[in-house]
Amino acid sequence: MQATVETISNLERKMTVSVPVQPLEAEVNERINRLARTAKMPGFRPGKVPLNIVRQQYGDQVRNEVLSNAVERSFNDAVEQNKLRVAGYPNIEHKPYADADEKIEYVATFEVFPEIKIGDLSKAAIERPALEIGEAEVKKTIDVLLRQRATFEPVKRASKKGDKLNISLIASIDGEEVERTDENGLDLVIGEGGRFPAFESELSGNKAGSNKVFEIAYPEDHKPEQLAGKTVSYDVTFNSVEQAKLPEFDADFARSLGVDDGDVEKMREEITASLRQEVEKRVRAKLKEQAFQVLLDSTELELPKAFINAEIGRLMQTTQNNLKQRGVDLANVNLEPALFEDQAKRNASLRLILSELVNANNLQANAEQIRAMVDVFAQSFERPDDVVTWYYADTKRLDEPAALATEENAVEWVLQSAKVTDKKVKFDDLMGNN
Repeated sequence: MQATVETISNLERKMTVSVPVQPLEAEVNERINRLARTAKMPGFRPGKVPLNIVRQQYGDQVRNEVLSNAVERSFNDAVEQNKLRVAGYPNIEHKPYADADEKIEYVATFEVFPEIKIGDLSKAAIERPALEIGEAEVKKTIDVLLRQRATFEPVKRASKKGDKLNISLIASIDGEEVERTDENGLDLVIGEGGRFPAFESELSGNKAGSNKVFEIAYPEDHKPEQLAGKTVSYDVTFNSVEQAKLPEFDADFARSLGVDDGDVEKMREEITASLRQEVEKRVRAKLKEQAFQVLLDSTELELPKAFINAEIGRLMQTTQNNLKQRGVDLANVNLEPALFEDQAKRNASLRLILSELVNANNLQANAEQIRAMVDVFAQSFERPDDVVTWYYADTKRLDEPAALATEENAVEWVLQSAKVTDKKVKFDDLMGNN
């Protein structure tokens, strides 16, 4: 085998390989002889078909398979000899195998892994959210739990924030109807979020049985895009107005949260402990987000096109699966690869950088760290021990916790290398309540 490598660009390579055919003919003959021992053809007993007929029937197919395997082996050998790290799949071009008398010559074009240079992180700034859980934060959390379990009762007064409404709605654009609620109407709570603020403000101040017509001008950047830049006319009938009735913070409420003996103080302690765990989880997530961005900002990296395209394909498939699970007809959805390009570049870059960082600094998770991650997973289940047993019953199931534990090691390495300062944050901001 002879191989020459030509550099086309920083990442692209063109390799010309020549493989002698003569040594392969012996393998072709050996395969045909083996095939003749079991070959079945009309008019002959199994294994008694004349060799020349077997060769005539299967010779070209066998020869193509042998030469194709030789091309694959020679490519791998040439890559290893030239110490190349191939990114993605090569494009291999060659003449028909039937024309190969003395040698097979093919040209393989491919990309190689980029050189990754992680810069100096000592000046990179990372802010660690700082928050002490006190009585005020616990009370806010209890209030949320109470509101989640609220019942509603009809009122004769005008609606206000926190009330539950049932409305019948007709929406029109330029006189053409674009939306109408069904006969059951639409249930919503004023102030719970998720709606355009100007629309929600129109819901306050209305009594059950009243009707209101109003217009909302949506901005050009509004989502969904169907309403962007449009003025929508709404005709709303308020079928019912109900105010929230919160449960008492008592033994019954404690039992509803899983405190079997109804001990209110025990419930408060469990809420506090759970809240601290959630705060710690969100702080770690904020630190990881910043650490990853620091790595991206400080690393010189040229991405192989193969990696970008593969990640775009993965993101598109994930999106299609999510839409399908929501009952969306994919025939009416046009997902353009360009929509995913920026995210694909970020994901692929981060994956390469983390891999280099982990390998260069021996940051692979050890057995204790993997077990700790499994324990974290198991905490959210009623029978944690069974979950742990399930993970360790098949070592392949440990791939995910091992990857996440290794990721945590990489984040810790960045935090030790960068300049980290504590920054006080508000409870609502950290918990996403705003």
